[in-house]
Amino acid sequence: MKSTIPDTGVPIAPSAANGGDRQEASLHGEILLRLRDYVVEGNIPDGARVPERQLCEMLGISRTPLREALKVLAAEGLIELLPNRGARVRQLSQRDLEELFDIMAGLESLAGRLACEAITDAEIAAIEQLHYEMYGHYLHRDMHGYFQINQRIHESIVAAARNETLKTAYANFAGRIRRVRYSANFARKRQRWAEAMREHETILDALRRRAASELSDILFQHLRNKRTAAIEHLTEPQEGASAAP
Repeated sequence: MKSTIPDTGVPIAPSAANGGDRQEASLHGEILLRLRDYVVEGNIPDGARVPERQLCEMLGISRTPLREALKVLAAEGLIELLPNRGARVRQLSQRDLEELFDIMAGLESLAGRLACEAITDAEIAAIEQLHYEMYGHYLHRDMHGYFQINQRIHESIVAAARNETLKTAYANFAGRIRRVRYSANFARKRQRWAEAMREHETILDALRRRAASELSDILFQHLRNKRTAAIEHLTEPQEGASAAP
């Protein structure tokens, strides 16, 4: 069925209709990205209600596209939708964190082992480039840029495992801990950000050598260390959390 221009009945050429769909999809993607970053970076406290009116003003959108984006974040596990009461940021207990990070450690450990069997030289080169980009963000104390590239590195290793079931499971659990994984870099006791950067050096080295067992162990410990930092950060005073460590 052809689309028409409203109030005229004039058919729209398929290319124009498709272009509109692409533009709408692009706008939805941009809104979702900005909203996800806003939540992940701790701009709304754990357990707090999502301020829909404020977000609509900030993003320059109406309630409808905002609520569509909130549904996606709810599916990712970042927020909870409250029947007829809006949404709130999901709050994880210490036990939740322990269990989720252990599952992620197992998934990333397996991904690293499988990736060493299937990864190409070009994929390793791409991950290496991402690593240096991440290091640049680290040197400039740009946590936002650092975290975005960090997530792409982990996702690239999972993708290189060539296992769609693993990839799906990883995406599901990654969404649920994305917010706390970001905030764990601010754990002051362990200077977690610097520690994580050193661990990524060893991850890249093992990947270059396709050392499957070694990479598997490194990734497992990397997530365990992140778990410890996340729990420490959960119990730390939060006044310094908004500044890079």
